[in-house]
Amino acid sequence: STGLLIRVSWVRPPHGPPITIRFLADSDGSITEYDVEKTSMAGRAPRKSSRASGETLPKNEDGVVLISGGNPQIAKADGDAPVQAYIAAMPEWKSDIGRQLDSLIERTVPDVRKAVRWNSPFYGVEGQGWFLSYHVFARYVKVTFLNGSSLDPLPPIESKDKDTRYYHIFEDGITDEELVASWIRQASAIPGWAGF
Repeated sequence: STGLLIRVSWVRPPHGPPITIRFLADSDGSITEYDVEKTSMAGRAPRKSSRASGETLPKNEDGVVLISGGNPQIAKADGDAPVQAYIAAMPEWKSDIGRQLDSLIERTVPDVRKAVRWNSPFYGVEGQGWFLSYHVFARYVKVTFLNGSSLDPLPPIESKDKDTRYYHIFEDGITDEELVASWIRQASAIPGWAGF
């Protein structure tokens, strides 16, 4: 089959074996094949799964495609509607986390701008750029503070990008809403990322 081969490798933080994912995409960007390989641990053989060409990616009960880790595939668009579509499509308990985050952001930054890009909701302030996004992973929701290195205290997880910091929300929800609101308030008050 023809297409562009894209290969991505990473180690799943904070624990876990290295994972290699290979994608084959058509010229329009739609994924036609993918292959996931986990590196062996303690003498165990590597586990490998693959999806045959032409086979569709998994979908939720509303027909939304769920990509890696269960992240909803939502078309890029501006405004509240695509963000609400993303939140509604978040699987299981993660949808509650999405609603909680969205509500907290709206209460903290009443004039917030919203958009979906790269299958993630983004939040920003007109004229200042984007300050926060989030993304679904299998075990948590990763909140990205795009200007997180300027926040006090720092969000706990470092990024390869010197300006970005992360906060992971697990099934037990936002454990310190006051702290997260403080990060949102600080992040929205300073120049953010002007990436789109």
